[in-house]
Amino acid sequence: MTSYGQFCAIARAHEILGGRWTILIARELLCGSRRFNDILRGLPRISRTVLSERLQALIHAGAVMREEGPSGPQYRLTEAGQELSEVMTALAVWGQRRLPRDTAREDLDIEPVLVDMARRVRFDQLPAHPVIVRFELAKTRTRFLLLRKTESALCLRNVGFPEPVRVVGPLSALAAWWRGDVSFAGAQNQGLAIEGTRDFRRAFPDWFERYAFAQILPAPRAPEPRRAPIRPRTHARKAGARSA
Repeated sequence: MTSYGQFCAIARAHEILGGRWTILIARELLCGSRRFNDILRGLPRISRTVLSERLQALIHAGAVMREEGPSGPQYRLTEAGQELSEVMTALAVWGQRRLPRDTAREDLDIEPVLVDMARRVRFDQLPAHPVIVRFELAKTRTRFLLLRKTESALCLRNVGFPEPVRVVGPLSALAAWWRGDVSFAGAQNQGLAIEGTRDFRRAFPDWFERYAFAQILPAPRAPEPRRAPIRPRTHARKAGARSA
């Protein structure tokens, strides 16, 4: 990696963390992903080669540790890596406060939204029996979210449980609700719909604790500076000028 040639700690840290995807890999590990494919699911546009390279760089920097798990290699943040949580929190708060929020104009993938939903389930609010939530959102592949009292899992297909809830509409509406841009009613006004029994339709929003920074509101817009009124220009008559 090319050095900035700077003594500054910000520059030196950015040499490690500033590469594309690096901070998002740390985010996935901080949120609980451990296996290579779990990280890929949260970052569907990263290649396996780039993910492997970024993980090796983080291991070399002492921020990540690789260890053997029961199903193969696993990764976890070291104490140094855990300290990055403050950096990510600051970035998230700034992004929520200062960046425009218009999911209809954003290029979004469905997996990061559903992966985060699976992580933030209120298990005490779930029905007694396992259920599958079927997501049929416009211009995306169908996905299934398995919910039961002891676990949640994002699936590419139904693993054999009932499907009492179906979520339809634009991905942008679901993402806007999840990120905290709009209320659930606001997302419904944007076309999001929950199909199923009346009890399940009412309960669905309460099955989840929304995005960790959903409560961060946009910063108030600074008032535009007042402009002085434009006065019409007057043309003085030259001395001695003849009148018409």
